[in-house]
Amino acid sequence: MDAIRRARRIALCMLNSVAVTMWLCIVVSALGVATDGRVSWPRLVPALIAMIVFTWLFLRIARAVLEGRYLTREVVAAGALAFFAAALGVADPLGWGFGLLAWLSLAAIGVRKWVAVGLTVGTFVAGLGLGAIAVLTGQGLVSIPIPGDVAAIITMGLLYALMCAVLPPSNRLWVWIYTLAVQAHEGRAAHTQLAVAEERLRFARDLHDLVGHQLSAIAVKTELAVRLSDADTVAAKAEMVEVNGLTRTALRELRQAVRGYRELDLNAELDSVKGVLEAAGIRCELQLPYREPPGGVAPAFAYAVREAVTNVLKHSTASFCEITLRFTDEEAELLVRNDGVVRRQAADLGSGLMGMGERLAGVGGKVTARPTGDGEFLLRAVVSLPICG
Repeated sequence: MDAIRRARRIALCMLNSVAVTMWLCIVVSALGVATDGRVSWPRLVPALIAMIVFTWLFLRIARAVLEGRYLTREVVAAGALAFFAAALGVADPLGWGFGLLAWLSLAAIGVRKWVAVGLTVGTFVAGLGLGAIAVLTGQGLVSIPIPGDVAAIITMGLLYALMCAVLPPSNRLWVWIYTLAVQAHEGRAAHTQLAVAEERLRFARDLHDLVGHQLSAIAVKTELAVRLSDADTVAAKAEMVEVNGLTRTALRELRQAVRGYRELDLNAELDSVKGVLEAAGIRCELQLPYREPPGGVAPAFAYAVREAVTNVLKHSTASFCEITLRFTDEEAELLVRNDGVVRRQAADLGSGLMGMGERLAGVGGKVTARPTGDGEFLLRAVVSLPICG
């Protein structure tokens, strides 16, 4: 979730950078007017107030855009304030007129294409119209003084056209990237939940296949024995003897099933965790030896692999996980490395790491889990060979 918050912060900063640019243009424009001694306070003060309120609305609209909401009233009010300030401050596209462009950069997000095109054309016409009026009434351009009314209007039109074509798509791109990040995060969580659900279904299916038949037979024979108990006690006793045998068989198979899940098959577990990781969007690589590990090592390492991958899914933001198994005549070693280390990850592993350590200690092994210092997290399990007992 930290990655999503970081992506949201970056996207919001990029959207709000338009407002920062707007204020830089306004300040430069105001300083230019003050330097020339042409300050009109009755026009400057209301324009500044309008842009302050506009900025407050702009920040609200930017946050709403990232949340997938469109604040129609705020957008309309912000557009009116930008138009008002541009009219008072002379609609220079590199000065007070930039407020219209900043408004367009958000107003055109989250609407249909034809609406966005209409807003773009309307902003261009409004900005160029206000600028042309200022030029024809003798006020001219402030930021880029150009001799000649026609040349000034053409320059202003080119600037408005360029910015109207660039700013809305740029902000749309940042919102689209953030939306993709959120969808990818939600998809990863959904894949993980799906993998867990599939594992539960597999266990339930296997358990049903193992003991379901015996339990059904026990139910039928118990019911038959009850009916025969008064009429034919010998037959009823025979049925109960069979029930007893079926019960013992079911209990034995149930214990075998549980033991089979507790003593995991290493190869099957490696295939399973690879599928779970890739379903969660985490690239998984297996580095395995060509021969089978010594007896007694495989069940312990299978359990360690399952716990390690569970921690990768629960406690990290990994995009890559590498599982390495190697052994010599003296020891067997399991390494699980991922690139999603987060602060205090080792402390958060909790009882899973303790249980893993106890299980490995039972076969003379030990486990360590810690960040490597280069943004990765490494779990290392080592078992001395040969295993005694």
